[in-house]
Amino acid sequence: MTVPGRLGPAERENSWRRLGGETFDLVVIGGGVVGAGTALDAATRGLRVALVEARDLASGTSSRSSKLFHGGLRYLEQLEFGLVREALRERELMLTRIAPHLVKPVAFLYPLTHRVWERPYTAAGLFLYDTMGGARSVPGQKHLTRAGALRMVPALKRDALIGGIRYFDAQADDARHTMTVARTAAHYGAVVRTSTQVIGMVREADRVSGVRVRDVEDGRETEIQANAVINATGVWTDELQRLSGSRGRFRVRASKGVHIVVPRDRIVSEAGMILRTEKSVLFVIPWGSHWIVGTTDTDWNLDLAHPAATKADIDYILQHVNAVLATPLTHDDIEGVYAGLRPLLAGESEETSKLSREHAVARVAPGFVAIAGGKYTTYRVMAADAVDAAAVDLPGRIQPSITDKVPLLGADGYHALVNQADQLAAKAGVHPYRVRHLLNRYGSMVHQVLALAENRPELLKPLTAAPDYLQVEVVYATSHEGALHLEDVLARRTRISIEYAHRGVDAAEQVAGLMAEILGWDDATIKREVELYNARVQAERDSQTQPNDEAADALRSKAPEARAQITEPVS
Repeated sequence: MTVPGRLGPAERENSWRRLGGETFDLVVIGGGVVGAGTALDAATRGLRVALVEARDLASGTSSRSSKLFHGGLRYLEQLEFGLVREALRERELMLTRIAPHLVKPVAFLYPLTHRVWERPYTAAGLFLYDTMGGARSVPGQKHLTRAGALRMVPALKRDALIGGIRYFDAQADDARHTMTVARTAAHYGAVVRTSTQVIGMVREADRVSGVRVRDVEDGRETEIQANAVINATGVWTDELQRLSGSRGRFRVRASKGVHIVVPRDRIVSEAGMILRTEKSVLFVIPWGSHWIVGTTDTDWNLDLAHPAATKADIDYILQHVNAVLATPLTHDDIEGVYAGLRPLLAGESEETSKLSREHAVARVAPGFVAIAGGKYTTYRVMAADAVDAAAVDLPGRIQPSITDKVPLLGADGYHALVNQADQLAAKAGVHPYRVRHLLNRYGSMVHQVLALAENRPELLKPLTAAPDYLQVEVVYATSHEGALHLEDVLARRTRISIEYAHRGVDAAEQVAGLMAEILGWDDATIKREVELYNARVQAERDSQTQPNDEAADALRSKAPEARAQITEPVS
């Protein structure tokens, strides 16, 4: 049975044949949210499009964000009204039309610490925040006394605030959202292929007319012919720029953001929190049975693929959150740590947190467009701008962007299925809360997931060492969602690598065994995948004990790559 948008082993082989045998309107480089969004934007305009990613979908920045769809409250203070308005409109679209199964409202407390001026000042900012986004699918701000704020967040010290304001934003599992955007692009005809690294540009006279790629799983190489190429590689933008041989119009600076994950019972609260720091803000974000706490904001000039968190980063987060908590968090409370790199447009200011989160698009050479900067929330706008910029190199007149009207796979029918969750659970023989968990990850694609267990009821049992996830989710990740390696499932298709103190190590053998059935792994391959994953986790743990970036990077980069034939840097 053909499943629209499926990214499985058979589709992967067919995609390779298509990449080498067809001519495309656009080739998009980069499988993060901007690249996936660009492929979807182009495909829904009727263009022939291919998306290639050297590693896995969302394997870079797009799986390591704060996992918020938000307007960026702090950008109001920087007077970036246009950016905030645009982001709030996108938040509204995601919640209501594009991805209601993946993007959910989340409440935050803004603690007030100064008398007289702070409440009206913050209220005015939040009033703008509440009204700039147009139609509202989240409640407006609510003012609280100190007693009211402490009832909402009992974990706070009494002297940490004089009152508070509750407001709402939205959140999503960033890696799952990005992967769903890519699958939706495939559903509309895009060729989407991971583990496919660009190793050179194809040129005709002075124009870029395609790319040369290598399959980093088996070493095969081919050329992809296209009318235009879009560089959507985030922090790798400058590297791809060098590969093209043309001079860039802007440079990208990598800013490292680190988050920690702690159990939900360590912070007693009904809402998340946004806390001011001397440099920026610190979020405490509800995440299932956990909290995500972050982030840091520091320059990073080392390995772009595997940014490392240091002990100093973790201490910074603990110090700032503990300043307001009655019961402080310790290193022993931490279940997971992750570090990501923001692709900021290089500006004159030396402080990365002051750099604009606006994005830039440039046609850097005939047939070659680059897009960088921006923020996760505005990926759809960035994608539309990138395709518009490439239009000059495409034959004929292209249609306008319509992705504001295109729900992601799983969105259609989601609300009805939520109402039918109990019947669905009874039919499948699982607890209703399991079905709700699946609905908030797959939406109406839940039927595809459950179908894999029709003749194998054991797949509806949870993973032994990661009971939040069912075994069938691993099978589906491998057969439909493009997972090729153990880390793809443990770090991105699920979030086991940050949600359990064992970081996925205890689940590795069981997960590898389930993946093996789909990918045809023998015992030696299973053993190798488990060893590679364990080495990755150990390298991350070791790096997190180091005092500075250089020491942490040296330890993190010792872990071998799951994709053995990848080259870094590419140029």
